[in-house]
Amino acid sequence: MRLSTFITLLLGFALALPLQAHHIKQSATKEMPITTSSPKARELFQRALVDYENLYLERANIGWRAAVQADPNLALAYIFIAYNSTDPAEAHTAQEKAKLLVAKASPGERLLIQWIASVKENNFIAGISAMNDMLEMFPKDKHLAYLAGNWMMGQNSYEQAQKTLQEALAIDKNYPPALNDLAYCYAQSREYPKAFELMERYVAVLPTLPNPQDSYAEILRMSGNFDGALEHYRAALKIDPWFDYSQLGLADTYALMGNQAQARVEYDKAIQKAYTAADRLSYALQSATTWARENNLAEADKAFDAVADKAHATGFSLIEAEAHRMMSLYQTDEAEALKHLASAEEALNHPTAASVSQSDREDERARVLRYRAVRADHAGNQDLAAQTLQQLETMAGSTRSAVVQSSYHGAAGALLMTKQQIKDAIAHLEEDEDNPYSLELLSRAYSFSHAAEKKHEVEVKLRASNMPTMEQALVVPAVRSRRPDGE
Repeated sequence: MRLSTFITLLLGFALALPLQAHHIKQSATKEMPITTSSPKARELFQRALVDYENLYLERANIGWRAAVQADPNLALAYIFIAYNSTDPAEAHTAQEKAKLLVAKASPGERLLIQWIASVKENNFIAGISAMNDMLEMFPKDKHLAYLAGNWMMGQNSYEQAQKTLQEALAIDKNYPPALNDLAYCYAQSREYPKAFELMERYVAVLPTLPNPQDSYAEILRMSGNFDGALEHYRAALKIDPWFDYSQLGLADTYALMGNQAQARVEYDKAIQKAYTAADRLSYALQSATTWARENNLAEADKAFDAVADKAHATGFSLIEAEAHRMMSLYQTDEAEALKHLASAEEALNHPTAASVSQSDREDERARVLRYRAVRADHAGNQDLAAQTLQQLETMAGSTRSAVVQSSYHGAAGALLMTKQQIKDAIAHLEEDEDNPYSLELLSRAYSFSHAAEKKHEVEVKLRASNMPTMEQALVVPAVRSRRPDGE
C-alpha cells in the first residue's frame, strides 16, 4: 500500500549524485547495529520494524514507544516514531529527541537520523546525501535498502526505488516488503504482468498476513480490475477484520466504481476501525469526496466542513488545510474557491501547525498555491495569479520536494495554456504527469500542436487513472464519458 505523487528529473539527479561524490567505508557488520544496552529495547525495536514492514503501522509505533520506555536513549526508535507517527506533536517531539541523542548513536544510525530529520525539515540535499552514505556503508542491509526504496516511492522516484528494491531482493529474494514495493514500481509504469507476478510471490511468502492481499487488491484496482480488487480486499479482511487499510480500500474501490452510497457505508466502517485520530479524519475526507462524485455539492460542503471543523478543534491543521483545498476544487464560483484556498493557507499558518514537519507544511502550501494560481487566472485576476505563480517558482527553486516541483509545473502549464503559449505549456505540463488536470491540459496542448501519438498516450493514461483522489473524481469520469479520438 501507500503511493504518493510526483517526481522531477532534478530530484532523480539529487538521489544519484551523493553516491558518486562520497566514498564511505563499508561497515564491518552486515546490518546496521542498534545502539542500546537494553535487550528488551532491542527486541521491541526489531519487532516494531517487522510490524512496520508488514504495514501494521500503529502497532509499530506502539512498539517503538515501548522501546524508548525501556531505553530512553534509543535514538533510532525516536526517529522511527518521528517518521511514522500520524500525530504531528508526537512526531515533532520524537524528532527533536532523536537529534539530541544522535551523538550517542553509531555512525550508521547518525546517518539514518540525519536523513529522516533533514527531509522532514525540507533539506532534501542533506537528507538524500545522508541516505546514500548510509546505503553505501551498509550495502548488505536489506532493511535499509527497503526503507530507502520506500521513501523514494513516496517521492515518485520510481526508477531509483526500483533499483534499490532490487538490491534488497538480491540480498534476500523473498524479502516481503521489497516484493511489495517493487510490484508498485512496476504497476506505476503499467507493467502489470510483472507486478502481479511479484504479488503472487508476496502472498505466498506471507499467506497469513493481510497486507499482501491488500496490496494485490490495490494494484488490481490500479489496472482497472475492480471486481478482483474487491475480492482481495475481502480476503485481507478475512485474515484480519481490523486491518483498516483494506476496509478503506473497499470503500475507495466502490467510489471509483460509481457506487457512492455503498462507498459511504464502507468508509463509515473504516472510520470505526481506524487506530488513530488522523486516520479517522483522513477517511472522513475520502467519504466526503463521494458527494462530489455524485455532484451533490451541498452535501459535499457539509461533509468537508465537518471534517475541517473537527480537524481545527483537535489541532490537525494539515488535515484542516487539506479539507479546504479539496473543497475549492469542485466549487463552481471562483470567489468561493479562492475563499476556501485562503482558509487552507490560514490553517497552515495556525499555531497548531508549528508541530507539523516543515516538508509536510510546504508540500501542502504548494498544492494550495497551485490551485490559487489557476483559480485566480480563471477569475481574471492576473495579478494574483502571477504573484502566486512567483511564490511557487521561488519555492521550487529552494527545495527538491517532488510535490512542490510538480505543483509549480502544473500551475505554470495551466497559466501558459490560458495565454495559448502551447509549446511552453507542454514543457511544464510534462513535468506534472500524474495530475489529471495537467494530463487533460496536456492532451489539449498536444492536439493544438498536432502531436496525435502523444495525445493518444496521454488520453490512455488519463482514462486509466484509478487513484481515489478528488482530482480523479472531477476529471477522469468526464473524460471517460467522451468518445476517444478515432472512434
